[in-house]
Amino acid sequence: MSQQHSELSAQQQLEAYGYKQELKRSVSTTDLLVYGLVFMVPIAPWAIFGTVYNASSGMVPLVYLVGLVAGREARHHPATILPSGSPHPRTVSPNGTVMSQQHSELSAQQQLEAYGYKQELKRSVSTTDLLVYGLVFMVPIAPWAIFGTVYNASSGMVPLVYLVGLVAMIFTALAYAQMAKSIPLAGSVFSYVGRGIHPTAGFFAGWAILLDYLLVPTLLYVFAAESMVGIFPGTPRWLWALLFVAINTVINLLGVSSLKLANRIFLLIELVFVAIFVVIAIVALTGGTVPGASFSTDQVWDPSKVSAPLIASALSIAVLSFLGFDGISTLSEESTGRRGGAGLAMILALVIVAFLFVLQTWLASALAAGRDAFPDSEVGNAFFSIVEQASSSGWATAFFAVNVLAVGIANAMAAQAATSRLLFSMSRDRQLPAFLHKLNGRQVPQNAIIVVSVLSAILVLFFVGQIDTISSLVNFGALFGFMLLHVSVFVHHVVKGKSRNWLLHLVVPLIGFLIIGYVLLNAAVEAKVGGIVWLVVGAAVFLYYRATGRSTEVGSEGDHA
Repeated sequence: MSQQHSELSAQQQLEAYGYKQELKRSVSTTDLLVYGLVFMVPIAPWAIFGTVYNASSGMVPLVYLVGLVAGREARHHPATILPSGSPHPRTVSPNGTVMSQQHSELSAQQQLEAYGYKQELKRSVSTTDLLVYGLVFMVPIAPWAIFGTVYNASSGMVPLVYLVGLVAMIFTALAYAQMAKSIPLAGSVFSYVGRGIHPTAGFFAGWAILLDYLLVPTLLYVFAAESMVGIFPGTPRWLWALLFVAINTVINLLGVSSLKLANRIFLLIELVFVAIFVVIAIVALTGGTVPGASFSTDQVWDPSKVSAPLIASALSIAVLSFLGFDGISTLSEESTGRRGGAGLAMILALVIVAFLFVLQTWLASALAAGRDAFPDSEVGNAFFSIVEQASSSGWATAFFAVNVLAVGIANAMAAQAATSRLLFSMSRDRQLPAFLHKLNGRQVPQNAIIVVSVLSAILVLFFVGQIDTISSLVNFGALFGFMLLHVSVFVHHVVKGKSRNWLLHLVVPLIGFLIIGYVLLNAAVEAKVGGIVWLVVGAAVFLYYRATGRSTEVGSEGDHA
């Protein structure tokens, strides 16, 4: 099918309801936004503040938050009203067939079939499930383990690092959202770049992100195993790593329903401990438990310390701290939500996690009592030392244990699921061996999950104690894939689709490309060397495919080689 016709144009949507274009089309999305803001009056609360204050017992912000949720529910369940005598709405499929439907958009099933595939994965993941999955993948308590390192690198302004990260990564999240809506397939950047630019570019995008996805579970298992040895001295690291691999493999093989349940349980545990930390921090700050500790805006922005090099350094740290939200896109073919649900979940996950990161690190920075830096002997457990100082050693141990479980099980489980879907998608398009495409009775890619588990188990034994090496390789794969993603947004929408949405399809991907390019350029030498070697191996695989006559085109489930 023609890529530029994968969505109905505004003109076609109108004609599908039996009308012709009469009003002048000259209002951009920005114009609509401005119109809506003026219509709703941003200063509306001024005139009714007193009334709302009395009616809500002083909780005026709560009134508007409730209104926001209620308004969102109404938008998700709109009434469909057609004028009497109007023709039944019609829609045009990507292959040009006119279909009679109640909705002006293709269903998820039709979208998938329009790309030459059949529905194989089980559609049972709601937009809320995608959001929960994304939050678990990004780990709301991620700053705990690296607080000391980031504190020293940012001159004590840890919240600033995560605010910079939010601003930087929102461009990549918006790019993902645009492509996930246009190309709702499970292959993430492999599918987006392959269909948005060219199959060859898609292969290398998929190959690059594969480096990230294959090594992320290994990185998490190694980190969790190191932490478990800290709790149980003398125990072998490999034993803990293999135990975590086995647990996550079983959960993923049991199906997406088991994955959803586990995600909700672990997210709840993490959020409960975030709330406990907030209480501990506030009690300590107001009660003087930690001498010299105080809450101040200097912990976010201290003009005497802020400099261009510091912001640049913070950018590199922050971007890498937010990796993981892109994993949501790999569940696109299992989503039951509306079109664009995966993109919405990615943006919401990024914003929510950023808020939690800033909240926790601001309080932790306040409890650091203005120290210049943590010594090398304390930097690894700085956050847990702060918790112990503000409360007790018992709470510090509990926080440490939750952190290990969040990384070794929850995060690694989500990473394993994402990796298996990427392998499934690349195998379906004949870019990887055909056996990776096989599903089990619960409609999950069984062989891909097992392969990820076996590789993780092998790599764990090889990379034990080499967290920095794995991290550098993971970062290269993700960043290279992100850069190609931004290019695909421009090519797919502007070059091929003739879009005139310059903000989302030109400005956003351009800024995102420059940010990710800067971070990649300043990555560790080991990361760049290892990444280039991986791409060279990918080039050899690609040339082998071409030399043996294997097709590198995407779009149908033909015979696998």
